[in-house]
Amino acid sequence: MSNFLPPAELAKAFVGVSKAKAGKGALQLLLLGILAGVFIGFAAHLATTVATGNWVVFGLKKFFIGAVFSVGLMLVIIPGSELWTGNNLMFVGLLNKDISLGQLLRNWGLVFVGNFIGSIMLAWFIAKMSGLTGGAVGGTAINIAYGKIATTVTDGASHNVMYFFRAIGCNWLVCLAVMMAVAAKDIGGKVLAIFFPIMAFVTSGFEHVIANMYFIPAGIFSKSYSGAVAASGKSLETLSALNWGSMWTDNLLIVTLGNFVGGAIFTAAVYWWLFVRDTK
Repeated sequence: MSNFLPPAELAKAFVGVSKAKAGKGALQLLLLGILAGVFIGFAAHLATTVATGNWVVFGLKKFFIGAVFSVGLMLVIIPGSELWTGNNLMFVGLLNKDISLGQLLRNWGLVFVGNFIGSIMLAWFIAKMSGLTGGAVGGTAINIAYGKIATTVTDGASHNVMYFFRAIGCNWLVCLAVMMAVAAKDIGGKVLAIFFPIMAFVTSGFEHVIANMYFIPAGIFSKSYSGAVAASGKSLETLSALNWGSMWTDNLLIVTLGNFVGGAIFTAAVYWWLFVRDTK
């Protein structure tokens, strides 16, 4: 007996997953969304801590950051919560006419809001109240956040275009990780299924909107510590560009759109067309 679902069965399983997620109550979805935001935030803080300090080998640093960040999706999938990027796979149920557009948008809206609340709550908890970002870690948090809203334009490609395509690559891998975790029938298989795609997206430099809901607020909150600002190597005048408005206009909005394309179109729609469309 196989210890994992083959591709065709796995794709069809997401019809049932979509219906189950569409049937959850509003408060349940919101609370599960908050939990997922917190879980991704824990992983983001861990990644920020690992990124702090002098690393001789750039690629090795990126690998370890990606490796530890994978704990976020493990916490989302195994104990159970609702993550907007993973829920892009509900597009299978919409295309198969097993859930309505209204049900899909209701789930996505509540979960997205919950993810934001959980992420920013943990950012406040860690970066504003705990003191953990008062020094070198805070400098890293500031630089990560600033880099996400002020990326240098390369060869004429605009910031938004670059981040749109980085976001597509991210949620393509995230949704494949979710699919592989669902395919695995034991916890060890789920851990391994999550680890490699998540490590790959972070190490590659792709953009995840829910992770950024932690990273950017953590950087904004860390600006209140003089030690963190000094560790960042940037002036407060320069860091004025890192604010609540630029978080949305220069990152979250375009990354949300790219994540949708990578998850709902490049993953859910493709697997629906390949394995589900003729099997109502």
